[in-house]
Amino acid sequence: MHHASAGWKQPQLVLLQKTLLNIEGLGRQLDPELDLWQTAKPFLERWMSEQVGWRALRRQLEEEAPQWAKILPQLPRLMHRDLSERLAEREQEKLRRRRAERESASRRRERLVWVLLWAAAFAAGWWLRG
Repeated sequence: MHHASAGWKQPQLVLLQKTLLNIEGLGRQLDPELDLWQTAKPFLERWMSEQVGWRALRRQLEEEAPQWAKILPQLPRLMHRDLSERLAEREQEKLRRRRAERESASRRRERLVWVLLWAAAFAAGWWLRG
């Protein structure tokens, strides 16, 4: 069992593996030439076809058809609403960014004015002193 570490995460797989080993052991006691996988292959193929293949797809489409019949007419309106909301969110984000940029530029201008005022005051004080 080289997949033991995966089994700790999913104990049902370990139990399935143990069950298969027991079945194979019992089968070989009854018939030493038994190849469990060869024997099970037609059943597994049919089961897979029913669960995953075209049959399953057809069955699932038949089961889902009533829901799709309700949803499909609404789909264009739902898509338009979703796209409109996304566009509005983008526009809001652009406005937020522009506002933040204006506020940042305003703070920089204000700092520059204060620096210039302090520099002018310092220069005036130095000039009056000298």
